[in-house]
Amino acid sequence: MSLTRRSALAMTVAAGAAAAMLAGAFPGASAAPSPTPQQPSASYVYRVTGGVDRAEALLREGFDVLEERQGGDLFVMGSADVGTRLRAAGHRASVDQVLPPVNWAPPARSGQAASLDAAVAEETYAGGYRTVNAQYAHLDQVARDHAALATVVDYGDSWRKSRGSGGYDLKAICITKKNAGDCALSTAAPKPRLFVMGQLHAREITTGDVAYRWIDHLTDGYGTDTQVTTLLNTTEVWVVPIANPDGVDIVQRGGSYPYLQRKNANNTNGTGCGTTGGSSQVGIDLNRNTSSGYGVGSSTSPCSETYRGPSANSEVETKALQSLWRSLYRDRRATGTTAAAPADTTGMVISMHSYSNMVLFPWGFNSSVKSGNDASLRAIAKQMASLAGGWRYGQPGEILYNAGGATDDWVYDDLGVSSFVWEIGNPSGTCSGFTPAYSCQTSLYWPKVKGMLLYAASKAAKPYSG
Repeated sequence: MSLTRRSALAMTVAAGAAAAMLAGAFPGASAAPSPTPQQPSASYVYRVTGGVDRAEALLREGFDVLEERQGGDLFVMGSADVGTRLRAAGHRASVDQVLPPVNWAPPARSGQAASLDAAVAEETYAGGYRTVNAQYAHLDQVARDHAALATVVDYGDSWRKSRGSGGYDLKAICITKKNAGDCALSTAAPKPRLFVMGQLHAREITTGDVAYRWIDHLTDGYGTDTQVTTLLNTTEVWVVPIANPDGVDIVQRGGSYPYLQRKNANNTNGTGCGTTGGSSQVGIDLNRNTSSGYGVGSSTSPCSETYRGPSANSEVETKALQSLWRSLYRDRRATGTTAAAPADTTGMVISMHSYSNMVLFPWGFNSSVKSGNDASLRAIAKQMASLAGGWRYGQPGEILYNAGGATDDWVYDDLGVSSFVWEIGNPSGTCSGFTPAYSCQTSLYWPKVKGMLLYAASKAAKPYSG
């Protein structure tokens, strides 16, 4: 993640900020660079030397630690004052990159549209990314156009909707060649199930777009694409394109300067947090909120990007996902970190995140503890990483840092279902970061991830038996 590797982005940095960086200064030091008036919401990426050894402290202290690691160094994102905070906490940090704001216009509305009509279906931001309403209109249109294949399921309400303050339904779509018993909320399903989820972390907008394209690839390809036809004849595919719609609503409302909101919109656990996704933001990190390894690699500060919430499984979005998973998969695993799910266990859950080009699997809270199905999970992850073109793979602590409360740990812990996290996105270059140019989805990410998804679907029937 050096400056030379980020040359395309560095060209857009304000001259004053670039000069300060090249002089070795960073925000918080005496020669702190100041974003120009044309870039009031520029963010900074700091390289924390030896950060892996201090990961627990960085996360506990509430820093926005990115899913990226180089050797023993980690990376932290934040505003200009984060440099001062890092130094004051005893960390060795230097500016690695200045991220200028991306320019886009906000969508016309906030909250769920009363009617998901054709106009809503065309809502985009950041050059082509679909809004929450556009994603939901797409689900409904797919179900109308492909009634023999697709069923839309409302599995709960977002935090704002549960409080009567706007918000959204929580929506999934089931895709298969429908026969008796298919797409039912029952663990006695006749077919194995692949579950794919995007935008649990709201700012990771690549994942929502991948989910959108995956839905179309399946429904448009049935009957014409042999691989897709065979897949949907034998497998149920569930897709949640946006698992954190309140958070995505904040992201898409950023207007000319995007709000890099990571968490949901629950603002009841602290006062004074920001509302624009900066270094201080409202909400609970939904990928630190589950009861599996809860408290590891997360913060107790409500304004932190990794705030785990007041208690495990506290959030309505977390509870709704868990209820959905329990209605789709049988519990096949005994308690205990080393207990294995039986070899005939079916199903797979993929939680898509960005960015760093990694495939992760349980356990995330402690890499020194191996799950009972570690060999199978590791073999599948290796193949996924190979299909992606050589991504890194392993338990989070092996190639990144330990963190508990994640959804993939919970799925395996509670049900024994094979589960993975994909960190989609280059850590450097023109298509890197949380908000890559929309053209990157067509040219790079969808062609890469499509093969991984098809492979995952092929393994859903027998992930632990070779």
